[in-house]
Amino acid sequence: MMKIDFLYGKMVSWYHYFISIDIVESFFDCEVCVMGRFVNPGNEAFRVVLNSEIYIDKTGLIQYTNKVMNTTQAFICNSRPRRFGKSITADMLTAYYSRACDSEKLFEGLEISRKNDFKKYLNKYDVIHLDVQWCMMDAGSPETTVAYMNEHLISELQKIYPDIVLDNDEKVYGVLSRINAATGKKFVVIIDEWDVLIRDEALNQKVQDEYIGFLRGLFKGSEPTKYIQLAYLTGILPIKKIGTQSALNNFSEFTMLDASVLAPYIGFTEAEVRNLCAKYNEDYAKVKQWYDGYMLEEYQIYNPKAVVSLMLRGKYKSYWSDTGTYEAVVPLINMGFDGLKTAIIEMISGTAVEVDVSSFQNDTISFANRDDVLTYLIHLGYLGYDEKNQTAFIPNEEIRQELMKAVKRKKWNEWMSFQQESDALLEATLNLEADQVAKQIEKIHTEYVSMIQYNDENSLSSVLTIGYLSAMKYYFKPIRELPSGRGFADFVFIPKPEYTGDYPALVVELKWNKDARTAIQQIKEKKYPDTVRQYTGKMLLVGINYDKKTKEHSCIIEKVDGE
Repeated sequence: MMKIDFLYGKMVSWYHYFISIDIVESFFDCEVCVMGRFVNPGNEAFRVVLNSEIYIDKTGLIQYTNKVMNTTQAFICNSRPRRFGKSITADMLTAYYSRACDSEKLFEGLEISRKNDFKKYLNKYDVIHLDVQWCMMDAGSPETTVAYMNEHLISELQKIYPDIVLDNDEKVYGVLSRINAATGKKFVVIIDEWDVLIRDEALNQKVQDEYIGFLRGLFKGSEPTKYIQLAYLTGILPIKKIGTQSALNNFSEFTMLDASVLAPYIGFTEAEVRNLCAKYNEDYAKVKQWYDGYMLEEYQIYNPKAVVSLMLRGKYKSYWSDTGTYEAVVPLINMGFDGLKTAIIEMISGTAVEVDVSSFQNDTISFANRDDVLTYLIHLGYLGYDEKNQTAFIPNEEIRQELMKAVKRKKWNEWMSFQQESDALLEATLNLEADQVAKQIEKIHTEYVSMIQYNDENSLSSVLTIGYLSAMKYYFKPIRELPSGRGFADFVFIPKPEYTGDYPALVVELKWNKDARTAIQQIKEKKYPDTVRQYTGKMLLVGINYDKKTKEHSCIIEKVDGE
């Protein structure tokens, strides 16, 4: 058979020639895979993450997104507070799905690489990745952000699909629909900081309407299901409500209120933090006191920023200072809703408060009551949420310090009054002045009865909690139940490490219509002192009783020296 010229450096037959021509023509007929800023970005951002000294493998999330691809569950909004690793997750998904790069080696050894469908979806899709915060800055103003995103997305799509995307196209969702109709291709859309225009431009209704319209065009209705393979939104807030309905009610939402199956994939779990403590020789119990407390399903979740900073710098402190706690919290408190300031004081003191999260509109202006403010603080990460008991609480020492700084700077009259009374109670306790302790608790009860209904043992517990507000400077959040004990009314105050030499542990037992001696006996019978000795040596046993009939309090204090 006659031979012809070289094709790709090899002599081929006429038969092979025609076969090769077909392949070449097929290659040039298909769309060009162009790496862009927003359409089909590469994997470099995730590569930087993997190069970091501390990286916790969260690629198990990809197994879930692979599972829901091209289903009605493929529209996901996963909201978490700042510094929880949201952007890292968005970069991870982009690196995995974007067909503009080869990420197989990048994911080698990570959890997802061991799954059967790892290669099935790896680098197979056109990916649109928007960081709305960055887009807003580059656009120059909130008012031009939507137009900026439309223009740049269409421009990049035109380079990939020049025969389909026209010069006069104005709406990106129309372009995606036409690409899908012509090619059958579907897109993975990832939007980071999706809610920045909702939060930062809360009073700019025109911007809000335009942005919501942009999102609804992309995702809402039957047409987007044709061109969306997977949609993943992440930010601080859940999707904004319009009336009682979500603006994008086809999305499955995973939040600080209900994280569901995605709970372990944003933030660090206890097991992950234990492993880091072992590697960096940090005391896990101390790390837990400082940075634990977010309850998501069956997981205790830690803020990754705080944990990583601690491991690399070795300093126990608040790493939230640069997130603007004062600016974020104080305006909310200043709204003056009934019971809000009292709730904040109670939580700083170490107790949980009931909260109804159902009315919050998922924005920063539609606050109707104290519960809306508390719900917003949960989404911001300043409060934890117990879904089972429907209560809010301060999750850890880091956040407690930040909130205390904020309210001190505000100088509420309520706060200053509580502080003065609490100082007197703590001083009397440390000086073993039992009668004065009883008088001070009675005074707090009498003066603040309008703020806390004092009708049962639960109320007595609340009064005592706020009564020892000043203890938060020297002690960790009071432990309500020691491992060896039973009953909700027990309080154990463990001094912070820097104060263990000067301050004893406080073991407090409350009784209702009994006597203070019975409270002391119960402390001893339950062997609370033995349990507390693992934390510190010196301690005071404090028994307090309230007689409902006489309205009188009594107190007994005993000193226990360490062994």
